[in-house]
Amino acid sequence: MTVQKKKRRLDELLVARQFVSTLNEAERLIRAGEVYVAEARAEKPGHLYSEDSPIKVKKRLPYVSRGGIKLAGGLNYFTIDPSGWICADIGASSGGFTDCLLQHGAKLVYAVDVSYGQLDWKLRTDSRVVVYERLNVRNISSEHIQKQVDLAVFDTSFISLKKVIPPVLPFLGKTPRILALIKPQFEVSREKVGSGGIVRDKQERLNAVEMICQFGQDLNLRFRGYVPSEIKGAMGNQEYLIYFQGKLSE
Repeated sequence: MTVQKKKRRLDELLVARQFVSTLNEAERLIRAGEVYVAEARAEKPGHLYSEDSPIKVKKRLPYVSRGGIKLAGGLNYFTIDPSGWICADIGASSGGFTDCLLQHGAKLVYAVDVSYGQLDWKLRTDSRVVVYERLNVRNISSEHIQKQVDLAVFDTSFISLKKVIPPVLPFLGKTPRILALIKPQFEVSREKVGSGGIVRDKQERLNAVEMICQFGQDLNLRFRGYVPSEIKGAMGNQEYLIYFQGKLSE
């Protein structure tokens, strides 16, 4: 009699074997094509595999999520050193940006997200992280951000940066620093977004960058540049990091 081997979802197996900390991050890795089962690339987080299936992840992430890699690329490109800074991570999700800031020496990070329960446990229990869940950034106030922020980073979804940057400006002081991830699919009009939520037209993506650049300048922010993200978004979109530092006029 053959004993049927127990099967589990692939995302659950990744967590159980400690490749990642959360199911959300497992899903991101799988959809990004970075997970292989028996030498074949896996495509679906919910696909069932035997518990003893050979699993490989192309890269062990240096941060709790792929977002940390994106932010690290921006910090390096713009030579931003957040050592000793107080930072705000808007759209913290599982905490890739927050983790990256801490690993680069940030003194304190306000982790803000409209969702609940996504932030990685190691960050949730870190005394350097102030967690605000179920908080829409448009409702943020001095009750939440009680110290002047040296750097605000943004990794938001399903909303334009034009709606989430202004509420944070009052907390940035005389020399505001903003490093934001531009996701073109949430900036361009719907008809410009193709199947799978991907903006394939490079010019449309650059139009999104230009729009956010102009928007920042309209807010009296000094544009310092932009750079394509080192890795693509979870669904395959090319994203960009844009940096504003200082004001155009006092």
